[in-house]
Amino acid sequence: MAALAGKRCLITGASGGLGEELARKFGGFGCRLILTGRTEKKLRAVAERLESSARVENCVAADFRVKADLEGLIESVVTTIGGLDVLINNAGVFPVGSLNTLSPAELDGCLEVNLRSAILLCRAFAPAMAEAGWGRIVNIASSSAYAGFANTAAYCASKHGLLGFSRALDDELRGRGVRVIAVSPGSIKTPMGRKVRGQTYETFMDPREVADVIGDVASLDGSIVISEVRLGRAVMG
Repeated sequence: MAALAGKRCLITGASGGLGEELARKFGGFGCRLILTGRTEKKLRAVAERLESSARVENCVAADFRVKADLEGLIESVVTTIGGLDVLINNAGVFPVGSLNTLSPAELDGCLEVNLRSAILLCRAFAPAMAEAGWGRIVNIASSSAYAGFANTAAYCASKHGLLGFSRALDDELRGRGVRVIAVSPGSIKTPMGRKVRGQTYETFMDPREVADVIGDVASLDGSIVISEVRLGRAVMG
C-alpha cells in the first residue's frame, strides 16, 4: 500500500456508488485526490464525507459529452497538482433500449463517456507517467466487455472497446513502469445497477468490496502484475 502514498490520483465518475468507494480506498492509501463527475454538488458531498480519511485536492464538475469540459478537467489537474500518477477511469453511462430506439445522441454519449474520455485522459497523462517511470491506469470495464446482452448494444460496444484499448495500452507501456489494469465487474449495487433488467438487485456486488479489490491490485509494486480482473457475483439471480 505504501507504493500509493502521496500519489496524485484522478477518479472519474466519483459521485457515484463505486466512485465514492474508490475515493475512500485510494484516499486511505494516502493518495492526493481529484474527483470529477457531472454534478459539483454531489462531488462536494463526497469530499465532505471523506474529509477525515482522504486528502481531496479538488472537485471538478465535467460532462464528458462536452469537449470543453474534458479539456477543462485536464487543465485543472495540471494546474492543481501538476499531473497524475494514478488515473482511474470509472465514469460510465448505461443506456437501455433496442438499437433502433436509442437516439444518435444516446449512442454518441455512451461512447464518449465510457470509451473516448478514457482514451483522451490516458493520452493526456500517460506520457508523463512513462517518462517518470511509474504509473497506474485503472479502466473500469464490465462483464459486458466479454459478452453481449439484448437492449444494451451501445454499452456492450463501449466496454468491449475499453477492454481492447486497455490491453493494447498495457502492452505499449508495460516496459516503461506504467501498469494498465482493466477491471470488469458484474452488476454492482449502485444507482446504475438498478437499471439492469432480469436480475435480482439484492444479489449484486457491494461497491466497497469491488473498490477493495481494485485498490489491492493497483497497489502491487513488485514482480507480480495483474493487468486484467473479472469480478463475478457469489450468488447469481
